[in-house]
Formats: sequence, C-alpha cells, structure tokens
Amino acid sequence: MKLDGSTLPDIPIAKPTYARGDVSVGIVHFGVGGFHRAHQAMYVDALLEKGLAAEWGICGVGVLPGDRKMADALGAQDGLYTLLLEKPDGTRDARVIGSIVDYRYAPDDPEGVVELLAAPSTRIVSLTITEGGYEVDKVDADSVNVFGLITDALALRRDRGVRPPTIVSCDNIEGNGDVARAAFMCYADRTHPGLSEWIGANTRFPNSMVDRITPVTTPEVIATVRDEFGVDDAWPVVAEPFTSWVLEDTFTDGRPPFEDVGVLLVDDVTPYELMKLRLLNASHQALCYFGYLAGYRLVHDAAADPLFAELLRRYMDSEATPTLRPVPGIDLPDYKRTLIERFANPGVRDTIARLCYGSSDRIPKWLLPVVRENLRTGAPIQLSAAVVASWARYAEGVDEQGQPIDVQDQLADELVPLARAQRDNPTSFIENRSVFGDLVDEKRFVDEYVATLESLHRVGARATLEALVGKP
Repeated sequence: MKLDGSTLPDIPIAKPTYARGDVSVGIVHFGVGGFHRAHQAMYVDALLEKGLAAEWGICGVGVLPGDRKMADALGAQDGLYTLLLEKPDGTRDARVIGSIVDYRYAPDDPEGVVELLAAPSTRIVSLTITEGGYEVDKVDADSVNVFGLITDALALRRDRGVRPPTIVSCDNIEGNGDVARAAFMCYADRTHPGLSEWIGANTRFPNSMVDRITPVTTPEVIATVRDEFGVDDAWPVVAEPFTSWVLEDTFTDGRPPFEDVGVLLVDDVTPYELMKLRLLNASHQALCYFGYLAGYRLVHDAAADPLFAELLRRYMDSEATPTLRPVPGIDLPDYKRTLIERFANPGVRDTIARLCYGSSDRIPKWLLPVVRENLRTGAPIQLSAAVVASWARYAEGVDEQGQPIDVQDQLADELVPLARAQRDNPTSFIENRSVFGDLVDEKRFVDEYVATLESLHRVGARATLEALVGKP
C-alpha cells in the first residue's frame, strides 16, 4: 500500500493516531536525513502520540542539491515515512512517523524559508548538517545556505522585536552548541554588522548528545518494508532499537516536554558527549579502517570477530575511559559492553564504507582528543596511534589485494597523495598540520604510529592487530 495521508488509516503497522492536521510547526530542522528521522523526529512523534506537542510539529528544510530527492519523497508521502527497527535477535518493528508536517527545499523559495524561520511560532531551529558543516569560512555567502537563511531570519526577528528561537545542534561534535554559536556569530559578523551582539545576548545554543546507529537506506530496506509490512515507502529509514538523547535544558522560548519520552535534560551535557564521542564514535573509527583492510565490508561482521571485539574493548578501557569525566546515571562498563553488542547487530547491516566516510572531519574531533589527553597525562596511546595509522594506510587508496579503495573525504585530493608517499616518508600523512596539529612533534605518538604503519605494510591488518591485542 502506497504511503501517504490518504492511505494512513489503512496502513497495517503502528502509525500516528493523533490528528496531523491539528499539528502546527514549532521546530524547523535543517538536514533531514536518516539520522534526524530515526532520532529527533521520532521523539517528537512520540510526544504527539501522547497528546503533548501539537504546537511542536517539524518543518524540514533542505539546502543542498541532494536534498531535492528528500523533498520529492516526503512531498509525495505528505511527510510520512516508516521507521524500521532491526533487533539483534533478527526480529523487526516498524512504525509510520508523522511529526514532519512540512518540508521546504530552500533554493526554490529562500524568502519563504526566511519568513518561516522569522515567525514567532518557530521556537526551535535544529541542525544535523554533518561535522564539517560548521566551517563557515568555506560557506559561499552568495549561495542559499543554512547560515545565511537563519541569520537573515534572526535579523528580521531583531528588527521586529521578536525573541529568537533556540538553535539546537544535533551533530556529533564536542560542544556542538558552542560550535554552532561561534559559527552563527561569525557568519552574522560577516553579513549583518551588529547582529552577533544581539544573538549572543538573546539566543540559546544548548549542547546535546545524540546516539542511535542509523545506516543508509538501501533498496533492501525499501523491499523489506514493502514485502514484510505491506507499506510502499519511497524512503523509509532503518535504525537499531537503542536510542539516547541528552540535552542541556536551556531554551529561549520554551520547549516540548522531551523528558516525557526518555530524553535526559541536564545542566551540563559535556560528560555524556565525551562518553559517546570517545567511546562509540571513536570506536567506529577503530573498527572501520582495520576492518576494511582485513576484508570486511559490513560493520556487524567485523564487530562479531573476536579479534576486533578485543581491539574495541582494549581501546575503550585503557585509552578512552581514562579521558572521561564521571557520567551521572550511566553504568560505563555496561555501556561499553552494550556498544560492542550494538555494533555486532546483524539486522542493522551498517557498512564499513559509511564509517570511513569523511575521516578528516571525524578523527580530529573524536579520536585525536583522546591521544592528546593521554599524551598529557602519560596514559597509553598505542591503540589510538594504531587507529590513526590504519586510516593512513586506508587513505593510500589501495587495499591489501591491490584493489582500489574509493576514499570519500573532503580532503581526499590532499590526503591521498600524502598517504601514498608514506612508504618512503613514514610521517608524511601526519605532517599535515591542518588535520593533526603538532602531533608529528610528539615522539611517543610518532613512534607508535610509525611502528603500526610499518606493520600494516609488512604483514597486513589482521596480523598487525594480533600483535597489538593478542590472538583471540
């Protein structure tokens, strides 16, 4: 059955029972991809189902050329889509999510999007624009972009005497709210003189920690939703059952009662975000390059390998955990154990290639802070340095069988030649100070890094790992 508003009453799976026509837009979200639809939109849908958020419906906004496909898919389905949860035991749950009640493709009507953002009814603007999306120096001010649209709207609000919305970053960046604040104030200084002072005095940018593994939607996912659940959905989203959202409770103009659907509202999100970034996200990096070089292409296959599971356990226990602060309410040993189980969930079918994507954005934010903290305190760095070396070997663009690797990274043109030069100059890759800073000057790091890189070249990924953590 084709999914849209007219067929919703007959859809044979869990679905909204609330009247979507009574839901008004209170949240405008930039970056409506799989993660947003499996995470924030799911939480709002749960609130709507409880009758608690009728004024907090979501309007999605796309600005990139690739977002037009999402606009078309959601437009044809009246904003509805299926969330498919893959359980470790092989069973599945599915629900139609109804919280996205509007979608705008900004290049088609940028003025309309600015007015939407400037409307007093828009009380939260949220973002999933990727880790590299906050580099405002790389933003073309003449293009339709997130920063231009939002700062134009903030300028209108200031001029009209309307309080600003809360701006909530949901990207995997340490201090994501602080990063967003700095980016918007920088862009405002460039385009609206004097606006940054108003933003700084009036706009809240709460930090948040978001957590749910959400792989790319494949044709197989679409077929599963159609064949097993009877729903013809052009773009469903698949995720693991686990989900977590920790959010600082500081808002400019109210918020939904997120705590009623399991969101943890806190005064300081820092301990939680460090836990997630340095355990989950950095462990993904530990897994993906070694995994690819060892021949794995799916995350669950690598994570189920006892050798790779031991690598993750050792990294988390000996190198990541010592850099963390106390995390109130979290059982860290249980969290770490659960992470490996989550990675090994065969139903999710997350790809190694997805984890390898955009390494130059991810490694510096997730793993290198662990290296630097442990260099400062004298704690171990062997495995963290080995992960960096595995990235450098992967970035050569050729696997252990001589087959090409499609290195997907915004700095690929710069990094791949450096990686290919490292057989003659073992430190060529980490001499890129724009990515690695002064780590090339740290002898303890360089020694560990070069030792692993030499082993990767000499005996390959699996034998290198066995030497690092022992044969399982």
